[in-house]
Amino acid sequence: MNNILHELNRRFDHAALQQEVNEQDIRRLCREAVTFDLYAVAINPVWIKTARRELSGSTVKILSVSGFPLGANRTDIKIDEAVRGVSDGAGEIDMVANIGWLATSQFNRVEEEITAVRKSLPYNIVLKVIIEAGKLSTQQQQEATRAVINGGAQFVKTCTGFFGGATVEQVKNLYAAARGQIEVKASGGIRNLEQCRQLLEAGATRLGSSASIKIIEELNKTTA
Repeated sequence: MNNILHELNRRFDHAALQQEVNEQDIRRLCREAVTFDLYAVAINPVWIKTARRELSGSTVKILSVSGFPLGANRTDIKIDEAVRGVSDGAGEIDMVANIGWLATSQFNRVEEEITAVRKSLPYNIVLKVIIEAGKLSTQQQQEATRAVINGGAQFVKTCTGFFGGATVEQVKNLYAAARGQIEVKASGGIRNLEQCRQLLEAGATRLGSSASIKIIEELNKTTA
């Protein structure tokens, strides 16, 4: 087995973030995450309490979102969404940065917003910041990563997946800009094992996907 794929299951944030997701979908998502020992489930805030009940006694974490998917909420709304998410049972928050600010190179404003959200959360809650890399130039991606670092978050994340998927080039760029100070999460359009291998080799340490189970089953077939 390629060493980069060792314990691949523990890289996955198993996602169900589409608009049409219902309670039955969330329960199934949680069962799958427990069965395959995935790292976390990634869900919208309304489903956190349901997931908390389903995951009781397991090691699977709950990841919720703030400002998702557009990033265009007011900062106080993003803060409230993140704080309430943690109160309901989330251990990680994936926040969408203000993409309009990033695309017009207003990185100080982005940094201030990230700092405000970070300061509102307990120290042990992981904060990831989505920068929608596909809408930014290479230089803007790098500057956005610096804003994420300076804002105190633990991860920079490629994209929501609603407007295009993660690419190897994006991950390499974010990894280089991060300089080991924060980690990189790749998400959006991750559908097969080869994509996972390439993204991990490029520097990602976490992967967000709704196809996690299919990918793990693909890996199991290759190692059987």
